Amino acid sequence: MGVMTVAHIPTVAFLGLDAREVDVQVQISGGMTAFGIVGLPDKAVAESRERVRAALNAIGLSFPAKRVTVNLAPADLPKEGSHFDLPIALGILTAMGVLPVEEMGGYLALGELALDGAITPVTGVLPAAIAAAALSRGLICPAACGPEAAWAGGIEIIAAPNLIALINHVKGEAVLQPPAPKLLQEVLPYPDLVDVKGQETAKRALEIAAAGGHHLMMVGPPGAGKSMLAARLPGLLPPLDAHEALEVSMIQSLAGELKEGAIGRRRPFRSPHHSASMAALVGGGLRVRPGEVSLAHLGVLFLDELPEFQRQVLDSLRQPIETGYCIVARANAHIRFPSRVQLVAAMNPCRCGFLTDPERSCGKAPRCGLDYQARISGPMLDRIDLRIEVEAVLPADLARAASGEPSRIAAARVAKARAIQAARYEGHGIRTNAEAEGELLDRAAAPDEAGAALLTTAAEKMRLTARGYHRVLRVARTIADLAGRDGVARADIAEALSYRRAAAGLA
Repeated sequence: MGVMTVAHIPTVAFLGLDAREVDVQVQISGGMTAFGIVGLPDKAVAESRERVRAALNAIGLSFPAKRVTVNLAPADLPKEGSHFDLPIALGILTAMGVLPVEEMGGYLALGELALDGAITPVTGVLPAAIAAAALSRGLICPAACGPEAAWAGGIEIIAAPNLIALINHVKGEAVLQPPAPKLLQEVLPYPDLVDVKGQETAKRALEIAAAGGHHLMMVGPPGAGKSMLAARLPGLLPPLDAHEALEVSMIQSLAGELKEGAIGRRRPFRSPHHSASMAALVGGGLRVRPGEVSLAHLGVLFLDELPEFQRQVLDSLRQPIETGYCIVARANAHIRFPSRVQLVAAMNPCRCGFLTDPERSCGKAPRCGLDYQARISGPMLDRIDLRIEVEAVLPADLARAASGEPSRIAAARVAKARAIQAARYEGHGIRTNAEAEGELLDRAAAPDEAGAALLTTAAEKMRLTARGYHRVLRVARTIADLAGRDGVARADIAEALSYRRAAAGLA
């Protein structure tokens, strides 16, 4: 080994879902014994020194009694996380001559080391594998993360349980079998719509929301079934296609929520508590992680007791639900996460919940309801396509046997409507009517003469904003799709407007 030997092991640093290539440079030189890591490492990376030293000793290799310098290039890119352990250890082994220099440069490596030399799971392996494929490199990762890495396809993956097995594989003394992609086996069925008694208007609104990807707000007294209805929305949505499943799984991988590295086809359903912070909802934190709105990407974000969320936290959702992505701004980077979600919100009409109940009148009406509803800003409310009142269920309805329509029948209509939208927007990067805008929306949702006249009159009387006007058009287009109509009729506009009207006093 030369005095100035430098080994290069590629790895990645994560900025959102973007995996940036990092060159781990390891130099072993003469001088006083030292082990330093430079290149903007965070606390977890700096602690790699002790884990790497212990892991090498555990497999019977003496740590070099020389000056070991590790540079993480580019030096101005922040490096966060314990996944730098493995590339640093491999760099030292390469610089010591244990591993071949030329071969190791052809792989991206990431993994955390245990003190006994085991390679333990880390987050972000799927985005890293996709980045490796784009760079025409292989991937070295923990054995437990192999199944998710295998979904990248077309690259060599070495999924090693420990350093000894990895060294033996690279040197040809033993062979590690390539991992196979794993599909998550869903065992629990979705809650069924047939269990909801009564609430026909709410069920209709739920189906429209599912068909067009629209945001929905339900206002009603406690126990009316708002949460029950929201939990049944995922059962109406079509399963994720292969590309969508990969999108969702990349976010879950980065958040450490992929179970055993297996990818599922279910749409996410996230229901954060109303005490959630802004970082928890839209992303952020000391180590920037995706928030609930991103973990619900291509699925449902359910906010129960909407006015109980902090006003600033709620307003932070305005940009993500409008654009389909959220940006976490930092002094040294802007990190972007996808957030194309269906927002479903539920709330009581006032704090006690009985503002609209003639049998149990609210003692502080109407001020109680006005103050409670004022917690939701007008711009936030304007972004919600469907607003419905959910009435209390009568005891007589509860006593009857369930006789409603099961979810599978409604889901079939939703799937048909979504297929129509997929054909309509093919080539435009749009999945549903809720995403259509501009000239594309004007062409797709142009109403007939009677519908246009009704919309113009209603827009003036209801004082709809430009956003509200276009959201009515989107909902009307979805209603027409569910009915199998090519054009948007007056009846479609009328129904869409009925969901836009004030619900329980909401403007």
